[in-house]
Amino acid sequence: MSTTATTRSRLVTPQFVLLGSAALAYFLADGMLVPAVPRYVAGPLTGGNIAVGLVVGAFSLSALVLRPWAGRLVDRRGRAVAMAVGGIVFAGSVAAYGWAGSVEALAALRLLTGVGDAFFFVGALTAMTDLAPVERRGEAISLFSLSLYVGLAVGPPLGEVLFGAVGSTAVWLVAAGSALVAVLLTLGVGETRAEAGEVDAGVVRLVPRAAVVPALLLLALVWGMAGFLAFVPLYALDLGLPGAGFLLFGFAGIVVVIRGAGARVPDRLGAARSVRVALLCCTLGLAAIGGSRSTAGLVVGTAVLGIGIALGTPAIMMLALERAPAGERGAVMGTVSMSIDLATGLGPASFGLVAAATDRGTGFLAAALVAAAGLALAVRQGGYRPVSAS
Repeated sequence: MSTTATTRSRLVTPQFVLLGSAALAYFLADGMLVPAVPRYVAGPLTGGNIAVGLVVGAFSLSALVLRPWAGRLVDRRGRAVAMAVGGIVFAGSVAAYGWAGSVEALAALRLLTGVGDAFFFVGALTAMTDLAPVERRGEAISLFSLSLYVGLAVGPPLGEVLFGAVGSTAVWLVAAGSALVAVLLTLGVGETRAEAGEVDAGVVRLVPRAAVVPALLLLALVWGMAGFLAFVPLYALDLGLPGAGFLLFGFAGIVVVIRGAGARVPDRLGAARSVRVALLCCTLGLAAIGGSRSTAGLVVGTAVLGIGIALGTPAIMMLALERAPAGERGAVMGTVSMSIDLATGLGPASFGLVAAATDRGTGFLAAALVAAAGLALAVRQGGYRPVSAS
């Protein structure tokens, strides 16, 4: 039975719990692959650094390219179809990793895994927005994102243990099984999009106009975080610290606490104001890290950056939904989520170029400029009128 956000007053319903559980099972599978794939390439396949980068990056490449197309499928055929197809493709391709006898074969399978990821993720994200009451969308996105964080926190160590104790085949089969569990759980969620008569049957742009500004804002938000995660371990050593483990733990802890205990903050502040606060925090946090060149500045800047990231992603998704007609939610979510893939690739790359020409502190300052550009765009866009809040 179809469900629309406008007919719901409660957020935590059986459907929402099932969807969150499906996402957790899926991201657990995804997380198990993070350490196992590079080790498999460097070990049994005897690949070098370039081979590792090729195989790992193939997943992100196909996921990035396919997200807008996944969004169109989600709008036209439904969220349930996208999640089921995506989960099955993901599981089938991962289960076949053990039969890949070369780097090229594994890279091809990784491309297929990315295809599955694009469809499952966009379908699940859009279904979550369907189930959330309009006034609680920020809370819904915050809580839903915890499935991703928990899955990507538990999955990698589980993958490491399985790889070391049993072997790579066990990792592939357990990860594939977890993805299939996710598919089964989504069957219990059912279809969440509006009735066929409520969805605009006209031409849907591959990249909807409603998604452009939120996508740019999310790109600016995640850009600096991606550079931070890639280079703070080295920057901590530059400052004489033994490592960055406590910083990364604290950063993740701040994000999880705010997304959990403070899940309603974006709804109470409003999407536009929350986005501005988030990008301001990211700008100040990155500037403090790069400008102070001190342990105190690194610690304070990390905390402020964590606050910005915790608030920013739910708020930007809210902003996108406020702009999007109901019949384009999938396309909008697909386009906006592309920014995460772009930022995680371009952020560290640009940081590395700046750091190579100057130093790592200046790399953080350059990342702060990107966040500041996003803040300027958010301020300029602050007075827009939503296209649809349905």
